[in-house]
Amino acid sequence: MEQILAKGRFHAAHRQLGYAGKCAWVHGHTWRGTFIVRAEAFPRDELDMSVDFGALKDIFKELDHRMLVSEQDTTFLDSGLFEPEGVVVMPGSNPSVENVTHYCMNEAVDRLTKLFPGRGIDYDLELTIQETENNFFTLRRTVTI
Repeated sequence: MEQILAKGRFHAAHRQLGYAGKCAWVHGHTWRGTFIVRAEAFPRDELDMSVDFGALKDIFKELDHRMLVSEQDTTFLDSGLFEPEGVVVMPGSNPSVENVTHYCMNEAVDRLTKLFPGRGIDYDLELTIQETENNFFTLRRTVTI
């Protein structure tokens, strides 16, 4: 079994619509993410490399200094008020740490699919997103690409 571990961080804001507390207000975090990708044997490219760490860490970089929203947040989705490039739509009804993790995992699967399409490789992916010093969410997914 081979394993790749890639860590990154990003600074991003969000708010929880319908939340009865301080998280209803726009606020930001320094989010930290750790990808662990396992496979029995990784395919290699022409440089004899498997998965470029940057391909995974770029997912976090692309969220840096952005506003994370859901489709229901019509205020931040109004291009007359906010630059669309500064807003990223998360899955689900709120940009919670759970949904940010699902977003990043979906991006990782898309990138792995483009790197080595149709090889029949079984990947075990694990992603932990740390929202605050004491709050983490971990998602694990197995995919065949």
